[in-house]
Amino acid sequence: MRSAVAEWGKRADMVVHNDDPFNCEPPPAALAGNEITETPAFYCRNHGHIPAIAPEDWRLTITTDGSEPRTLTYHDLTTFRSRDVIATLQCAGNRRRELLQVRPMPGKEPWAQCAISTAVWHGASLSDVLAAAGIHRSEGHVAFTGPDLATQVHQVFGASIPLATALSGDTLLAWEMNGEPLPRVHGGPVRVVVPGFIGARSVKWLTGVSVQTDPSANHFQAVDYRLHGEALSTLPLNCAILTPDDGAGVPAGKLTIHGYAIGADCERITRVEVSLDDGHNWQEATLSAPRNRWTWRFWTLDTVVAEGPLGITARAVDDTGASHPESPATLWNPGGYANNAWARATVRVQATQPV
Repeated sequence: MRSAVAEWGKRADMVVHNDDPFNCEPPPAALAGNEITETPAFYCRNHGHIPAIAPEDWRLTITTDGSEPRTLTYHDLTTFRSRDVIATLQCAGNRRRELLQVRPMPGKEPWAQCAISTAVWHGASLSDVLAAAGIHRSEGHVAFTGPDLATQVHQVFGASIPLATALSGDTLLAWEMNGEPLPRVHGGPVRVVVPGFIGARSVKWLTGVSVQTDPSANHFQAVDYRLHGEALSTLPLNCAILTPDDGAGVPAGKLTIHGYAIGADCERITRVEVSLDDGHNWQEATLSAPRNRWTWRFWTLDTVVAEGPLGITARAVDDTGASHPESPATLWNPGGYANNAWARATVRVQATQPV
């Protein structure tokens, strides 16, 4: 029997949380240092069986209050002026594994720190598509629907974003990913890409767009993907350690620690601090240059380590001076969402073998 990772063109070492719906994340080392994630390593989060829609069969229905629906074909969409947007997508459950160590969450996937990836997305600005459909209002919401049926709730997947976000120009109806036609497993032939928002708002296999007064009433917006009674929207300030991974063994001597940080909303990361003594002392890591406001930044710290257990802690700081919470215990919630506690890894530093 062919494995799910092979069926969907993923790396053989992907960490698979479910086969159907297919949910997986790459091993941390696959992300380290790669500002653009190779498509075979890009995480997958799905809620139902993956639809199969040929480009020639794809149709998008656009509706708004008080007007006749408009239908676009794939050819229609791809004749719009197109552009690239480099954007990081992150699952709302990224780093849930740490929250599961605080308290169980039955039925929730134990996402580690790699339910996050970055790609070059190519498509048409949603703002242009809405304007061509005769939609010129500036207030309200844009709701998206796809055909992927989530059997546990007997409803197709859907979500919405504020109309102001939809009109920003950077929200795309994308048909390419990393220079290739959008893979089926990532929403091909067409998906929404909403930079800066949780991945659940970037609806895949898009078939419906509705401009409306209220947010989407779909289960995955009105019931799921909520925190403290509010629908999750923009990403929080976050930071993670990629290598060495928690529990790994490393040789004594020179060690380079790799990780990523991502800003909340439009705030920019100004520094990442790393502690090797449980937060008593901090060193500033080296940050990669920012690509744009919508992407993560990688950081590294070169150090020298001696034999024995080593605890690594990392935190990010943005341009407002804000950092993020110290402990996942203060962030636990039944959905396991939005964990942005200080990143931690404990490794075993082993004596080097004599030559």
